[in-house]
Formats: sequence, C-alpha cells, structure tokens
Amino acid sequence: MIICGLKLTHDGAVALLDGDRLVFSIEIEKLDNNPRYSEVSDLGIIPQLLADHGYSVTDVDEWVIDGWDGQEFGHTSTVNDGEAVELVLAPYRESQAVPDLLRPGHRGHFPLGAADLEYTSYVHAAGHLASAYCTSPYAAAGQASFVLVWDGGMFPRLYFVDPQRGVENSGPLFPLVGHSYATAAHHFGPFRRAVEAKTVDDLSVAGKLMAYIALGQVRAEIVDVFTSVFAEAFEGPSPEAVAYRERIGGWGSNAEPSLEYVHAFFRQVEEQLAGAFADEDVLASFHQFLEELLVERVAARILQWKGEGTWNLCFVGGCALNIKWNSALRAHPLLKSVWVPPFPNDSGSAIGAAAARFMDREGIGAIAWHPRLGPTVRPSEPLPGWTGSPCSAEELARVLHESNAPVVVLNGRAELGPRALGGRSILAAAVDGKMKDLLNEVKGREDYRPVAPICLVDEAPKIFSPGTPDPHMLFDHEVRAEWRERMPAVLHLDGTARLQTVSREDDPVLESILREYHRVSGVPVLCNTSANLNGRGFFPDVASVMRWGRVDRVWSEGVIYVRVDDGGAS
Repeated sequence: MIICGLKLTHDGAVALLDGDRLVFSIEIEKLDNNPRYSEVSDLGIIPQLLADHGYSVTDVDEWVIDGWDGQEFGHTSTVNDGEAVELVLAPYRESQAVPDLLRPGHRGHFPLGAADLEYTSYVHAAGHLASAYCTSPYAAAGQASFVLVWDGGMFPRLYFVDPQRGVENSGPLFPLVGHSYATAAHHFGPFRRAVEAKTVDDLSVAGKLMAYIALGQVRAEIVDVFTSVFAEAFEGPSPEAVAYRERIGGWGSNAEPSLEYVHAFFRQVEEQLAGAFADEDVLASFHQFLEELLVERVAARILQWKGEGTWNLCFVGGCALNIKWNSALRAHPLLKSVWVPPFPNDSGSAIGAAAARFMDREGIGAIAWHPRLGPTVRPSEPLPGWTGSPCSAEELARVLHESNAPVVVLNGRAELGPRALGGRSILAAAVDGKMKDLLNEVKGREDYRPVAPICLVDEAPKIFSPGTPDPHMLFDHEVRAEWRERMPAVLHLDGTARLQTVSREDDPVLESILREYHRVSGVPVLCNTSANLNGRGFFPDVASVMRWGRVDRVWSEGVIYVRVDDGGAS
C-alpha cells in the first residue's frame, strides 16, 4: 500500500509512505529558497516530487489531505494547471460528526494534472497524533502512550494510544489556544504592537520569545496575576467566561475569533500590573505560568484517567517546540519517558496525514523513518570568485578548529521539521563567546538569541545536565559549571543550552566531524545554527549560499568551497 500525505495549507508538504516505510517528506519551504511556512500553492509540484523519488501518480494507492480550520469542515484553495481549485477538508479536531480521530472526516475528489483522484481527509489533530505516535519508540516497541496535542489554534488535548485497544480521547486540559504564547509578545517586550492582530500573521515570534525571556526573572506576584485573570477570563463562572467557552472551542484560529479574547486577557493583566514590572519579567512569568499550568493539568488528568504509574508521553503540535515545557514534562515523576518528534509543528502534518490513514487501515503501529528524509542537495556550480577542492569530514573538523570561522554545511538529505541537525547547518567552534555574536550578525538575528550546541553523545553527560541522548534539539539542558568558560558561544543567558547529541547511527558524517574536532581541540562540542536566508527555508544548493555571501566557506558532499576574492580566506 502506497499512501501519499498532503499538507496543502501553511507548512505545506508532500510525504510518501510505501508500506510502513516513510520514503520522503518534502516541505515546500525547503525548495528554491521559499519563504518559511509556504503552502502548496500549485498541485503540479506533487508529481515532480514523486518522480524525484522514483514514483508516479499512478503508483499511489491512497491520497490523504490533512484537515484544516473549521468545526464542521475545513477549506483550502490551490491551483492545478493554472486553474483555481477549492477543496473541502476534514475539520480541525474531532467533533460530534467526527468523534473518532481515525475516522475519515471527509472524502472527495481533487484534480492533479489531467487526473481526477479520490482523497480522504482526517481532522488536523489526527495528523499530529499519528505523526508523533507512529515515529515514537513506544510504537516501535508495541507500547501504549499518552499523546498530548497542543498547536496554535487548539486547546491542549490529551489522548491515550494503545496498539491493542485503539485511541481514547480525554478532551481538553484547559480552554486556551497555543497562539496565546506568541500573542503575549504583542503586549509586552520588543515585539509589542499598537494594533491587535485578529489572526496569526507572524509564526516566528514564539521562537524569539523563548529566547527573550532569559533576559527576565520569574516573579511570583506576576504569576499570581496571570493565574487569577486566566481563571476569571477563561475557566470561571462569569457570563463572559461562559460565553467564551460557548463561542471558542479550539477549531483553528482562522475559523473562530479566539485571539480577540486572548488580547482582552492580556489587557486585563496589563491593567492589574499597571506598569510596575519590566516587560521581560512579565514575559518570563507568563512562560512559567503556562508551563506550570500545562504540567499540572497533564499530571492531574493522567491520575484521574489512568491512575498511578509511570507512563509514556508523546508531545506534539507547535507548542512542543518549547524546549523548556518539554523538559518540565520529562522531569515529572509520573512520566518515565517523553517523545517529541523533530517535526512537532505542521511541518510534520503531511507525514501525519499518511500515518493516520496507515493506522486506520493497517492498525496502530510504527512506521520506519529517519529524520533526514527531506530534499537532497540540489546540484549547482560554484559562482565566480569561489573555488572548490576535496575535503573529508575529518579535514573539515581541522578547518573549523584552525580557522575559528563558521562553515555552511549542506550534506545528504535535508532534515524533517524546522531544526537543522547537521545536514543544512552553519557549524562553528564554540570556544569563543564572540562566535555567538558573529553567527547572530550573519543571520540577522537579535543579539540575545542563543546558538545551539551539538555534542558527541558519549561525551554529553560530562558537559550537560542531564546530558541524555537528545538527537533532535528539543529539550533543555544545563551546561555544567566547569564547562561554561570552555564553550561560551553555546551558553544561553540562563546557563542552559538546546542540546543536540550526535551518534554514528544519527549521522555518521557529523559524528566524524565532531570526533575529529574533539581530538584536535579537546572540546567535543560545536555551534550549530540553521543555514538559510532570514525568513526562508534551508539553502537548497551551494550556489544559494554563495549568493548570500555572508560566510566564506561552504562544505558539501566532500568538497569545500572557499571564497577567494574580496579578501576572503584561501
């Protein structure tokens, strides 16, 4: 059975399952330097991507399209051969009409070239759940797991997935959409806005906010204000709170006016705080309020629903990109293990759509996958002023050590999801604190933004706490005191780091670079940040990096390219 999963709306992507094997998942933003969060604006890309991997449209047995904003149905618009196409999809989450996540929420036909094809659509939440569970170690071991789904337009919802008994649904944990986190930045701090947005128009703010809060301090009195206003505005018995819950159900932020209530919530907080606290303290305290609320509600629901024990948990949805929340959940004694896929946001929804159909047809289980199943490096010639020469992974490590300069690395297939994990990365030595400033300047980022460390997995416990294997850069680790002066470029303002561990099984090329760098420098850590134009997906080819021109060295597929004009290094 060959299943093609499509995510046509923002974070558009095409994914292919051949049996239980994920062949590819290509996000539109990772093609041609496209803007981040790009939609599938033309269906013509689908046969091209299939052909790139040796498949044709006629090879596909099942077409599955991810659901979208709406209570009864979702809708999307795209183009086929120059003709506008309007499609009806499954709604955002389960409803009375679609009470089971693995029940198709809509079936229809869509045009692809000259063909008329039948498609199935599952609710958007089903794709998140399926993408997380099917790629988890629990699925591979045949174990049950809770699955927490919290994305931008949804209330956090807790499910229980048992391969033998199916999917159980416990409903929402509290009535607050995930976009509330980013909306806080519209009221406090450097991203404050004079006009309140009615829909979500900047998906990058949440990541910036996670970095910015390290400038502030959590203040108990601020947390208390958030707690009391939240209870009054969203969960209390007041007519306003009751009306909110009747009107807003977490059906997607484009389908219901959820943000107007979120803005009102922050206005009430502003009135009570009356300017008595620094914005960075307010934002740090809001982050802490949501973290405590999430962890407490998850634990309480598990105890109420399934009782004592130590349980597995998958966390998925855009909110699962918050490494501090991930780490707080993992630290809870009720949870023996927490899995976050490397594509927790909608970048994994094409995979999830295909996996939902797989689970529906074949039963709940694992799919075979790897985090490096994105596009291959596109062939290109070096631009004038650049020269290329053979360079092994070990030689690249020595270049990084001796030059103390960043190198763009484009190697193999691109990563799935938003994190560069060594395939589309800028690597650099971490031993000089000025490197973080240089990398932020190169990428046009705020000076408080951190740079992530990559570390050999067997060395990580010596340097980080807890230092557990975390190959997808999705958990928070504290840098041990004796190492902070040795690698200041990856130390965040609060003494933590977003660690990525590297083993030979994860990426043999990256492991070889790190292993040799450790040998020559004594430090098993390098800086890693994504290689991309600001606001766009990963660089698709070497020529794109050269046109960008902010780094003098590019390494790709065993060749190092060096700028030789304009005073560049040779």
